[in-house]
Amino acid sequence: MSEQFLYKSFNEIDINDIFFDSLKNDYTEFEEWFSRKKENDENAFIQIVNGSLEGFLYLKEEKGPINDIYPILNCDKALKIGTFKIVPHGTRLGERFIKKSIDFAINKGIDYIYVTIFSHHEYLLNMFLKYGFIIHGSKTTQNGEENVLVKRISKISNDSLLDYPKINTTSKSFLLGIKPEFHTNLFPDSKLFNESFDVIKDVSHTNSITKVYIAKMRGMSSIRPGDNIIIYRTSDGRAPARFRSVATTACTVLDTKHISSFKTLDALKDYCKNYSIFDDRQLNDFRQSRENYYVVKMIYNVSLNKRIIQGNLIDDIGLSPAYWGFFQLTNSQFNSILELGEVNKAYLI
Repeated sequence: MSEQFLYKSFNEIDINDIFFDSLKNDYTEFEEWFSRKKENDENAFIQIVNGSLEGFLYLKEEKGPINDIYPILNCDKALKIGTFKIVPHGTRLGERFIKKSIDFAINKGIDYIYVTIFSHHEYLLNMFLKYGFIIHGSKTTQNGEENVLVKRISKISNDSLLDYPKINTTSKSFLLGIKPEFHTNLFPDSKLFNESFDVIKDVSHTNSITKVYIAKMRGMSSIRPGDNIIIYRTSDGRAPARFRSVATTACTVLDTKHISSFKTLDALKDYCKNYSIFDDRQLNDFRQSRENYYVVKMIYNVSLNKRIIQGNLIDDIGLSPAYWGFFQLTNSQFNSILELGEVNKAYLI
């Protein structure tokens, strides 16, 4: 499949596309609303898969309090997920839209995000609840009653999924090397500007917030849930690693298992389903091997705004490992990577 994730003007989006039929059915005023957005030359995120529109996300900044919902949401400002629709086909596109919404709010300095969803959209409701939205109340219009879901980014519950995308800077931290051929498909928003990927496949591990990676590097047995991982794209061989190996991404570990804990291939496939870059043949090879492979499930918290080459990791942060594939970082080194990577402090606990 070919996939494009685009930020487009309403004037460039065809409201007559059959994709919008369900929105027209749910909201009698949808076509009028769409026309107003065209007149104002506003923009929305869209997802194109094999030439077809399969995702639409409109975000709106609003001044508070938000008083057209019950109970009123008392805040200075909020980000409203005004329209959110995907064609679900097992690719976790909805998670990518949630990530985009939260990243957008953080970059705008907005603490509250809210969305209204009809109860019959159970899939969407559960997905928002998984990543820390709570049912705040309801909104009643001519179209019926919708659930109002709210996420306050600054609220901490000490649960890695509910607190997403927060990073606990006091947790144990590691650097994990990932080969270039795996890196961008697994972490699409961490794509390097000098990489030549114009099209990223529309597959679940690309879109998902949760990721699974399998490797056998020494020391990986010490990884525990709640630990931090800095993703390090290893060199592509075009120049010395000092210039081509790059720290790109911060993640939080959800779970880690030795490959031997999966008694069947199906058990491993179920665990990795929608979250891994590895196909069934590769998963079977891992499981059949007698080597110490570890299966790490983690949250894709944030891409570093500034990618950090190995030379800067050595010169500016003082890293000097015997092996760059996997090693533990001190809290000071981890925080220095986030600072040098210009990560917005709103992501940090």
